[in-house]
Amino acid sequence: MELEDRDGLTVAELIDILSHHPGDAIVEMSIVAPVKDGDDDITVDRYNVDGVMPWQDEGEDGDVVWLIGGEDADVDVFIDAIEQPDA
Repeated sequence: MELEDRDGLTVAELIDILSHHPGDAIVEMSIVAPVKDGDDDITVDRYNVDGVMPWQDEGEDGDVVWLIGGEDADVDVFIDAIEQPDA
């Protein structure tokens, strides 16, 4: 599948990519970031994908889907905040 020149993948593209892997393989997110701004050194953090949720930024058109993952306690706090935004 040829990816278009744009930010991100579509759900269909992600499904296509994942379809080339065993169905029982564990899916992880790897977050790649510089150690310090302007530095060539990088760090990679790996997290399990704990959930999926639709998201829409205010004033933006189009659908976005977030893969949710991180440290267990942080994910719990995030989910609680999303489910009860006024708490």
